[in-house]
Amino acid sequence: MQVLKIGGNELDDPGFLAGLAEYVAGTAASTSSTKLSRSGQAMPHIIVHGGGRAIVALQQKVGLQSTKVDGLRVTDREMISVVQMALSGQTNKQIVTALLAAGVDAIGVSGVDGGILRCLKKQHPTADLGYVGEISQVRTDLLRQLTSLGLTVVLSPISLGFDGYTYNVNADDAASAVALALQADRLTFVSNVPGVLANGRILPHLTPDQTESLINDGIITDGMVPKVRAALATIAQGVQQTQIVNLAGLISNSGTLFTAQTITD
Repeated sequence: MQVLKIGGNELDDPGFLAGLAEYVAGTAASTSSTKLSRSGQAMPHIIVHGGGRAIVALQQKVGLQSTKVDGLRVTDREMISVVQMALSGQTNKQIVTALLAAGVDAIGVSGVDGGILRCLKKQHPTADLGYVGEISQVRTDLLRQLTSLGLTVVLSPISLGFDGYTYNVNADDAASAVALALQADRLTFVSNVPGVLANGRILPHLTPDQTESLINDGIITDGMVPKVRAALATIAQGVQQTQIVNLAGLISNSGTLFTAQTITD
């Protein structure tokens, strides 16, 4: 089982979705005789997606302003409706359409559907984030039933709170929760960077200790820091491998792979 997380920025690249769809179609075909579900069919991917730019575009159309606290979008009653439309509606179906066009049998759902993702309100020490949640439960039985039918699941991170309200959940966190709950072999973060770079070269393998050293030495900086920390957190909780890669690297099997122990070539 492989979980892919794709960001909203990548979706603005006109060639990205077509390339992703070709990759998923190709891997499903090539693994049909080796990676099988219990029903004997190829095990498809689960794709968890973001969609920040789609959210911003829609909120501007409806005249809403938004603020962020530590990178988290403050989400009030009006904003959660916008976020849900942008992610579960527009972005989710955009991905599903591309997959179907490439011959991938795909279904688009949100964390609300069937209660796939259940969450609690996320607490912040200095601000009320509104309807921002953190995953506490993943309905793995439903995800396994869908994938056992040969379906690639495209999952919006909009989630259902135990209080009956819908919540905006960070897509990285949602992907990590899904990978952990399903005991996935690998969680891959597909972004606009080819991996962790040092002196212009992609570092193919990193352990947690090596990664922390690179952060302390200033080699991993800025927006890459939260990406690698998300990868390390997932490993620490039990997923065997996480990967940071762009689409080209995903197709060519490169990027940076994070594991608990050093990999010897």
